Amino acid sequence: MNLLDASRIALMIAAPPLIIATARHVPRCWHAFAERVRERAPIEPQPYGLPIEKLAADLRRLLRLHGELTASAQSALCAHRVWAVEAAIGARAIEAAGALGVPHPGPDRAGLLTRTEISALLTDLAGAGLVLPARACPFTPDGRL
Repeated sequence: MNLLDASRIALMIAAPPLIIATARHVPRCWHAFAERVRERAPIEPQPYGLPIEKLAADLRRLLRLHGELTASAQSALCAHRVWAVEAAIGARAIEAAGALGVPHPGPDRAGLLTRTEISALLTDLAGAGLVLPARACPFTPDGRL
């Protein structure tokens, strides 16, 4: 037996385990390589929060609902609902102020803005170009923004 025959026999014996080992480890190595490439890729900026159009539509809807609740004859029965709508108006107004870059007060410990703070914030938002109803419920003294 010469050296060439011995190398062929060694290759025939070693080939199946090498093929199996390659088939097992190549996907793992490829996945690690893809993760490294993905980590080095520049990250595209993601928007923070909802689009301003959605915030404005929600704020208008909440102001309309607040007006309907305060104008109803059963306002004493739905005082809790009015309070919840006012809290939602304050939260959406803060989000809209953050999106437009309007300075806004932070909520108190309970996470709520007072009616005067909501009124001032709605006025500032309208001044910044956010389209709000002409009459924003009892938040403004004369009903105008």
